[in-house]
Amino acid sequence: MLQISLALFACDPSEESANNRELPYYGDHDIGLDLQPDGSRLADTLYFTVPAFSFINQDSIEISHKDYRGHIYVTDFFFTTCPSICPVMSSQMSRLQDKLKNESLFGEVKLLSHTVNPENDTPAVLKAYADKMGADTRYWNFVTGTQDDLYDQARYGYFMTALVSDTAAGGFFHSDMFVLVDTQGHLRGVYDGTSTKEVDQLFEDIILLNTQENGTSSASAE
Repeated sequence: MLQISLALFACDPSEESANNRELPYYGDHDIGLDLQPDGSRLADTLYFTVPAFSFINQDSIEISHKDYRGHIYVTDFFFTTCPSICPVMSSQMSRLQDKLKNESLFGEVKLLSHTVNPENDTPAVLKAYADKMGADTRYWNFVTGTQDDLYDQARYGYFMTALVSDTAAGGFFHSDMFVLVDTQGHLRGVYDGTSTKEVDQLFEDIILLNTQENGTSSASAE
């Protein structure tokens, strides 16, 4: 299992009740000073934000950060010919999709899966894989692009690993994590995408984050 190393800035959840706890922020942060109408400056924490991106999805349509900003979303990295962890990860993501639909949150919450093997995983191949996984591609995109762009997005966008490897099963080495991103593009959670228990926790954290950001635990998105 690959782990990602992220700086974490938050209170210890054990110090707060489950209903009032705040999800952590991951990545570097800075303190900015916002100018107020009276001329004073108010300190404001500036958290890491996922950088701009643009990829091509399973329908050969451009998908960018603009399609996801303003939405909570979950993202991962995989490849369609993966003989090891990817089928489990994709099955867990599909299960998460169904849980979100049951809460009428799918659409308000989106999913985003990146291939690490763009040479093989063309839009047509991704489309067939999405169909196999029962993906609702209105809100769950499978994207491809140049290898450099995809790998840079893994490393610098989500602090995950993606690389070609002669020793890894299938020829590619990538993180097995699902990353939770809030409506502002901040990283708010990291979960083992092969673990039912952790994906269940991810679902609970999505509910919590949606309640805190939108003031409701469910909303019609179909």
